[in-house]
Amino acid sequence: MKYISTRGQAPELTFEEAMLTGLARDGGLYVPAEIPQMSHDEIAALSGLSYEETAFRVMRPFLGDCFTDDEFREIIAKAYAGFGHAARAPLKQLAPNHFLLELFHGPTLAFKDFAMQLIGQLFEVALKRRGESVTIVGATSGDTGSAAIEAFRGLDAVNVFILYPHGRVSEVQRRQMTTPADSNVHALAVEGDFDDCQAAVKDMFNDFEFRDSVRLAGVNSINFARVLAQVVYYFSSAVSLGAPHRKISYTVPTGNFGDIFAGYIAKQMGLPIEQLVVATNQNDILHRCLSGQGYFKGDTIPSISPSMDIQVSSNFERALFYAYGQDGAAVGQLMNELKTGGFNVSQGAMQALQETYVSGRASEEETMATIKSEWAASGELLCPHGAVGVKVANQLRVADIPMVTLATAHPAKFPAAVEEASGIHPPLPARMADLYERDERVTRIDNDLAALEAHIRKNIAN
Repeated sequence: MKYISTRGQAPELTFEEAMLTGLARDGGLYVPAEIPQMSHDEIAALSGLSYEETAFRVMRPFLGDCFTDDEFREIIAKAYAGFGHAARAPLKQLAPNHFLLELFHGPTLAFKDFAMQLIGQLFEVALKRRGESVTIVGATSGDTGSAAIEAFRGLDAVNVFILYPHGRVSEVQRRQMTTPADSNVHALAVEGDFDDCQAAVKDMFNDFEFRDSVRLAGVNSINFARVLAQVVYYFSSAVSLGAPHRKISYTVPTGNFGDIFAGYIAKQMGLPIEQLVVATNQNDILHRCLSGQGYFKGDTIPSISPSMDIQVSSNFERALFYAYGQDGAAVGQLMNELKTGGFNVSQGAMQALQETYVSGRASEEETMATIKSEWAASGELLCPHGAVGVKVANQLRVADIPMVTLATAHPAKFPAAVEEASGIHPPLPARMADLYERDERVTRIDNDLAALEAHIRKNIAN
């Protein structure tokens, strides 16, 4: 199993090499050279299996010979042992043929835990075997950072630096990043928005002297291992609802396009997915693009669903790669145009995108109204991101096909918005009850590449 860059100018790598590398040296993102297939019978055989066994069967073909079966089973077992629900990703019914996939039972109460806990274990095994250490630098709009810190804290072979936009994440999200006391994890509050943080991380990867000297690695959704881990819950939920004998649709609240792209991979593997619905908040660049208006950056407007406050969706590059027939040169040209504001999508590529994805958006008012109405209708308390998904799903779902909306975070991560909408203050789980009393450790820093690189060099292993 080999991995290739979306821009076509980087060497092919194994799964382990692509995982430890993160961003390709040509600036592209790694994808599998070929997407493994699962037959109708193989998908049917997932029925009734544990989440861990489903994860093993779905992901194993992507790994090649990088890990033995026994190694990978142990990695999966450790990754999900700390989840607070035996099903790991349970389904809740909201209405006839509409289901909520709860992805917030991990250590940091967000869907990012499914991938980050797995990557933490994969990195530990791979680095120990190689006798190497790495520096992980990531950008977060809220949930990736806390999930990464939780996954890598205390590991000897890894230093972690997470950049987040100062003042633009919820207090719970911030505290989950700033309260761990382990010396190998560092929270950096950057003066700017998420796109500034993400751009800085990409600039570090493209500064090859810095990249090589600190052994830079990435765990943002630029890392295909992140996407791969998220493919699993599409299979587990679809089989629970009757796949492969019936089609299933999914609505995904998304800003960086990684979670919805995992659904695309699942569909290409053979899962009978009817609709892949992209749900955006008021920062609706993805919805505008999929509506044929081109991909042009605007100002990022702070919202009650901050993890979606993004203008440059890094994983959309992977979607474009397949829409353009795996033409790396064409993708590279589009990414160059994006640096100066944006680009139009060719007619053929737009047709391919629209055959794969549909999209919708929810305003702040609609999001708040959905939290209130869903609480009254089903007793399900949604976080603002899940509410965006439910609102769009109700607009676009087809009555006779089950729709699964992804609930990407626990409502307690966004208590102010949830309480204003529903009148209910969502409590943190008991294991996090003292989060507001813990000491914070954070560095506030300018949006300046030289300053960021200097800070990272100075604090490695400190």
